[in-house]
Amino acid sequence: MRWFSHRAAVAAASVLSIATQSQVAVAESVNGNAVVANGTSFALNGDNVSYIFHIDPATGDLISDHFGGSVTGAIPAAAEPIVNGWVGATGRIRREFPDQGRGDFRIPAVRIRQSAGYTISDLQYQSHTIVQGKPGLPGLPATFGSEEDVTTLVVHLHDNYSSVAADLSYSIFPKSDAIVRSVNITNLGEGNVTIDALSSLSVDLPYEELEMIYLRGDWAREAHRERRKVEYGVQGFGSSTGFSSHLHNPFLSLVHPSTTESQGEAWGFSLVYTGSFAVNVEKGSQGFTRALLGFNPSQLSWTLRPGETLTSPECVSVYSATGIGGMSRSLHRLYRKHLIKSKFATSDRPALLNSWEGLDASINASNVYQLAEESAKLGIKLLVMDDGWFGNEYPRDDDTAGLGDWQVNQAKFPDGLGTLVNNVTALKAANTSTPLRFGIWVEPEMVNPNSTLYHEHPDWALHAGDYPRSLSRNQLVLNVALSEVQEFIIDSMTRLLKSADISYVKWDHNRGIHEMPSPSTDHAYMLGLYHVFETLTSRFPDVLWEGCASGGGRFDPGVLQYFPQIWTSDDTDGGERVAIQMGTSLAYPPSAMGAHISAVPNQQSSRSVPVEFRGHVAMMGGSFGLELNPEELHEDEKAALPALIQLAEKVNPIVLEGDMWRLALPEETNWPAVLFISADGTKAVLFAFQMRANIDNSSPWVRLEGLDAKAEYRVDGGSVYTGQTLMSMGLQFVFEGDYQSRVVMLDRV
Repeated sequence: MRWFSHRAAVAAASVLSIATQSQVAVAESVNGNAVVANGTSFALNGDNVSYIFHIDPATGDLISDHFGGSVTGAIPAAAEPIVNGWVGATGRIRREFPDQGRGDFRIPAVRIRQSAGYTISDLQYQSHTIVQGKPGLPGLPATFGSEEDVTTLVVHLHDNYSSVAADLSYSIFPKSDAIVRSVNITNLGEGNVTIDALSSLSVDLPYEELEMIYLRGDWAREAHRERRKVEYGVQGFGSSTGFSSHLHNPFLSLVHPSTTESQGEAWGFSLVYTGSFAVNVEKGSQGFTRALLGFNPSQLSWTLRPGETLTSPECVSVYSATGIGGMSRSLHRLYRKHLIKSKFATSDRPALLNSWEGLDASINASNVYQLAEESAKLGIKLLVMDDGWFGNEYPRDDDTAGLGDWQVNQAKFPDGLGTLVNNVTALKAANTSTPLRFGIWVEPEMVNPNSTLYHEHPDWALHAGDYPRSLSRNQLVLNVALSEVQEFIIDSMTRLLKSADISYVKWDHNRGIHEMPSPSTDHAYMLGLYHVFETLTSRFPDVLWEGCASGGGRFDPGVLQYFPQIWTSDDTDGGERVAIQMGTSLAYPPSAMGAHISAVPNQQSSRSVPVEFRGHVAMMGGSFGLELNPEELHEDEKAALPALIQLAEKVNPIVLEGDMWRLALPEETNWPAVLFISADGTKAVLFAFQMRANIDNSSPWVRLEGLDAKAEYRVDGGSVYTGQTLMSMGLQFVFEGDYQSRVVMLDRV
């Protein structure tokens, strides 16, 4: 049996070298029992999770023992594998950080090409360090927390043949049942080495049947949930677009076939990164399932000169014994509290109106102010002026010109931006003393060939030698890996935000990268982008920043570090958004989702959905708003909007800070439903939908979850029921026609 204890006595730090096994091992227990080190065995313990591994004294390899529900006391040792055939002992065990070339034929977590061309590594345990709290990652977004919130174990590995070192970082957030992993690779030798592949996390799970859940899609149909069996061999997904992309999200869940939203085991893995990535799941010949998340190896090839270090993005892993929903709620809580740095993480999201679908790029001082007046009459608190406001030599009248020239267009705004902003912010939202706020759209990472910037600095656009610079949406991508480009963006945005009372910025990004000068450019770009984000959000902490990339093309934890909300999809159709937003919630808190009511027929689907349905779906996002011109609405729609805005403001605090329970999924039923419960449990809001007409038929009951069984709840100010009744029996609604919905408020008595 292998030993560790949740009650191990606090003792002096134990640093054990495999080469000095004669040393007496002293058990360490740090931050209660969050990290327990007993010689060559290590345990990370959360409220409901244990993660245990040990060192093989013969090889110095790190061997996985357990990642799942809490365990205590001694644990059984895995049976020694019987070695037959070509797969040796190394390929028959569960490894923590599998390297390449020594008999493990499964996908490695790291592939290092040495100066002589070898891709073999032999990384062995040397020592470990335990840190109260969690150090940041140099140049990368990362989770954070106090010494009471998180404890970090760093395991130091070394390859004596190549003088390459690897530091594996394990940070445990006990209250979130989350273990956060990252890797440092350092070249301690005399020649250059190249990192061809590096995963932030590799985990080997036992021999059992598993299924994988992930999110796939494309522009305007992001975050569609896929679930399939883990088969023998390799199955995976990722992005090669230069960014996290609409196509796949850097998130993976592994579950048992019997696991549902509310029952069974679920593991969730979420990569805190905005660049190209790779997720691979391999069921090897011995039946173990290996999952890896990290850099896309086709866009890495990172050279380390002597003394240099490459730090991987971190990967968050969570465990839930209460189904897929429990996994999601753990991620949501962690990200709200320990990832998003903005002061707006869980507060102050004014109902807004964005000008794009109402005015597109055909804007000027007159029609923007008129839009602000109409918005104020409805009760809107924030007007966002979208595309079309900038460029003089190359005016931004459509998407063919102007990107890069971040000066207000003098013909459209003859009195300047400051005058318009002052006029807008002098307006008051209807029936309040609240002045309108002003927001603005930018796309700083892009440039049009028809721009002053491009004519002055064509070398700033990403390109590969003499190969053609292929356009997408008539634009090119600036090489944000260049320090001069970073400073240009920072200076341009600083001048803009100091020029007027701007309280909100929508930061857009409307194409992927087609040509890179080298594979390593992608990660260099990300490091530059994070520097820009960190500088601007620190310089302007009172600005509410929203990320966007043609909708959800960069909905990832890396962006959330700096921007507390992200535009979820350019598809604003209410019916489509139910699936998109519920899919996105697998990994991301609803507080981070931008969701708007748009005009009908919808621009993307040509579908006409009732305004109440559109409004109720939009309320399930942390940032509720409108994407339309009020003057073009039907009278009944215009009359309904003030009440919908007021309802959205009422439920918004619960959505921002509360827990989300997906009661019924749109891919499984005609009646999807979602429940949000406030952080203190005193309030809840139920969203119930009918997608298609249910003619001459009964309707199902909606069983609630997550309530206090012994407490009583008043439903919509009327009848009172116990939590047990609402969870065991539920509520029933009668709907007529397509796209019908109800929002029901619950108050604990």
